Amino acid sequence: MTTQHLGTTTATVLDTTAEPGGGLARFLLAVAVILAVCHLCGALMRRWGQPAVLGEIMGGLLLGPSALGLVWPEVGQWLFTETVKSNLDVAAQLGLIVFMLMLGCELRTGMIGNGRMVGAAVLGGMGLPFLAGAGLGLVALPMLIGRGAGQAEFVAFFGLAIAITALPVLARILVDLGLDRTPIGALALSAAALGDGIAWLALTLILAGTGTVAMTGVFALALVAAAILLVRPVLTVLSQRIGSDHVLLVVPVVGAITFSACTQMINLHPVIGAFLFGVVVPRDSPMVERVTRQLHTFTIAVLLPLFFAGVGLNTSVGLLGASPVSWLLFAGVLAVAVVTKIVGTGGAARLAGLPGRQALSLGILMNCRGVTELVVASIGLRAGLINGLGFTILVLVAVVTTAATGPLMRRRVRDETHHADREARPDGIAERDLEQADLTGRTEGGRP
Repeated sequence: MTTQHLGTTTATVLDTTAEPGGGLARFLLAVAVILAVCHLCGALMRRWGQPAVLGEIMGGLLLGPSALGLVWPEVGQWLFTETVKSNLDVAAQLGLIVFMLMLGCELRTGMIGNGRMVGAAVLGGMGLPFLAGAGLGLVALPMLIGRGAGQAEFVAFFGLAIAITALPVLARILVDLGLDRTPIGALALSAAALGDGIAWLALTLILAGTGTVAMTGVFALALVAAAILLVRPVLTVLSQRIGSDHVLLVVPVVGAITFSACTQMINLHPVIGAFLFGVVVPRDSPMVERVTRQLHTFTIAVLLPLFFAGVGLNTSVGLLGASPVSWLLFAGVLAVAVVTKIVGTGGAARLAGLPGRQALSLGILMNCRGVTELVVASIGLRAGLINGLGFTILVLVAVVTTAATGPLMRRRVRDETHHADREARPDGIAERDLEQADLTGRTEGGRP
């Protein structure tokens, strides 16, 4: 079995015996360390009011050259040898495939309620960041472009990376804040879901541009047609005839892995195939419940931390160096990502009729980039679209924007509650109360 490190083009063979003592022992030890560190950091983040996934991402960064590599490089080099990193990469890619299958299964067009408002939020929240990110990418091209990228592909990819919103992490933050069943929460989830679908489609087109465009496009269209016209009806029939819970779980997993192999063979990233398969699984099929419930815990708790570790092992803050130019570039990318996402989303939603306070809250929520940004950045590094510095900057942007979402929204909810309580009137509900009702699902006095 072959794989590649993120950002490398050298094929390596999955091997656990090439190192002294049988590399399996070292690989297993590395997995144990990764899981322990990531979940410890996740627990700490939960205590500090942040989503656990942010701590797990930071745990992966701590094990890489940005932390362990600086403080105790001998341990890092001994534990994470090239063979171990290759094996971790295989496990991480499998985790991503299952994760994207779950994401595809959970993506429902029925989530999109107010189509006009959602469309405006997505148009502004992705359009403005994409254009600004593409422009910034064009300026920073000499510093960030990867060896395998053309100028157009790099600029398009960098714009897309800036425009990303992380649906899974956003959903978790909304639950933690108690906003998941409120109008503003539903609007944010709808916009993020639609934006995710557009982002993966756009990424597919960009990746096709790095290979033989015509052939890749033809095969990709054929795969989509097969998924819709053949796979979906077959899954519908199987869902009605299969009585075994195990088989109902195995069928979509096998299908996702098969589609991942197909997309890999046509020079697209494997996760795109897994996501496509998840999308075509019938929404009323028991397969959806099996995938989202039975695979969720193992994937989130075991497989994704291996991916976070892979990201950390390829992220080196040292690449920013002592040069003020690199740090200014990072600050510029971060500022552009935050400002354009909040202004683009909030401004478009405001023009579509959303009250000003909710429009600002929606922009803050959509600024969360999380795991999706890491996956996209990893794909870009793997495809040679960005170099190590570009990858590091995008990872840091994902961490900062994700970390900021929870605290900013807590402050927004607190401020809205304060204003609503102060301006409540006996003869009715003040305008700010109406806005608060939209934000938290409460009216004056806390009544639902």
